[in-house]
Amino acid sequence: MSDLGITVKKSEDLSEWYTQVILKSGLADYAQVKGCMVFRELSYAIWERIQQIFNEKIKRTGHKNVYFPLFIPESFLKKEAEHFAGFVPEVAWVTIGGDTPLEERLAIRPTSETIIYATYAKWIRSWRDLPIKLNQWCSVVRWETKATKLFLRTREFLWQEGHTAHATKEEADKEVMEILNEYRDIMENYLAIPVLVGRKSENEKFAGALYTTTLEAIMPDGKALQMGTSHNLGQNFSKVFDVKFIGEDEKEHYVWQTSWGMSTRVIGAMVMVHGDDKGLIIPPKVAPIQAVIVPIPYKTADSSAISAKARETYEKLSKAGISTVLDDRKEYTPGWKFNDWELKGVPVRVEIGPRDVAREQVTLARRDTFEKIVVKDEEVVEAVKRLLDDIQWNLYQRAKKFLEEHITPVKSYDEFREVLRTKGGFIKASWCGSGECELKIKEETGATIRVIPFEKEAPISSCIYCGGEAKELVYFARSY
Repeated sequence: MSDLGITVKKSEDLSEWYTQVILKSGLADYAQVKGCMVFRELSYAIWERIQQIFNEKIKRTGHKNVYFPLFIPESFLKKEAEHFAGFVPEVAWVTIGGDTPLEERLAIRPTSETIIYATYAKWIRSWRDLPIKLNQWCSVVRWETKATKLFLRTREFLWQEGHTAHATKEEADKEVMEILNEYRDIMENYLAIPVLVGRKSENEKFAGALYTTTLEAIMPDGKALQMGTSHNLGQNFSKVFDVKFIGEDEKEHYVWQTSWGMSTRVIGAMVMVHGDDKGLIIPPKVAPIQAVIVPIPYKTADSSAISAKARETYEKLSKAGISTVLDDRKEYTPGWKFNDWELKGVPVRVEIGPRDVAREQVTLARRDTFEKIVVKDEEVVEAVKRLLDDIQWNLYQRAKKFLEEHITPVKSYDEFREVLRTKGGFIKASWCGSGECELKIKEETGATIRVIPFEKEAPISSCIYCGGEAKELVYFARSY
């Protein structure tokens, strides 16, 4: 099994372990195009599950899905200077159509604010047209030059991007927070990954935004990973693209806008946070397969009774809404199947052998703890449901404990650097609010302010960099 299973320990070489888990579990593969990846059946099924969950959430609050073009005229990007400057280094350009040079370069979508808001300018005339609350599921291209890291750093990735227009700042503020809370629910209650929430600093906010809110998780190597963002764009884009409306006061106003997004990098986070030395562990609520049934025939026993019981159990679980697979492949041994399904991260394994048939029972194995329990046939559906709930809870609690253990308050810059060097994680430190101090810290240590919490905490020292009066307590970390 050494060539099929994971050959390195997660605790010893996270990067190699991560790549092996993704490739060997069948989550994804490298594409023939440099910097790109193939989403295989398993990862795409997880992404479809996330889509389903989020679509249900936003449709309940009046959002609708649309699709805008992949190509964005250069003149659109240039209209919002800060936004344009923020994306230029990563933009891929189309300059020729067929064998004809284009009159204007077209950007391959790095994000869609500009093309969507140019269209909103045509659609919005009156306060009666507001709010507009649209979302699109698509891919975007950002020309990464750093080493490819599947799900986390590729030139093309999948995401959703929401774009809304409102009559007032208060409505836009409310939208930003509603979406941020929906993201938090997905991260914590579905992906079982605890997050810190708050806003970004001016240096770290989205290019062109009034302010950015964020969700930040911690990975096993002590680096932070941004799991999603929700931005109030203010009136920056509406003034550039002339998105105006006649209000109830019969005067002309610029709309207030928001944008928000999460991407397939959350799948990479799920792999890193929950996986172990045997492979993936997929939280039950997003698992494409929640239970796998493995018959265990013995040469001396009647295998037909085992097969019949396995089929009956499969039908029971499926009928109860549990996503189940019956692995009755004859060409593989039960032990090989156990390893294969553990590698793929299926939460519950149902084992059925001659003894189980004789005693009218099944054996259930948990993927997260490897614990096994025996339950009577009539209890199998409720027992599997309970196990799925327990696994979901346990994965979150384990990750939450790790997060809590990797938040370290510091009172000096020397202490800050020492924690970064030896432990990593989130460093809780006092900051004067100066962008210059923030940039110096980034330049000298590689750490950035990942999140400024909404609930203000009193500074615990002077500013850790300049020694001046501190204004707030913030969370620094190195990040992906």
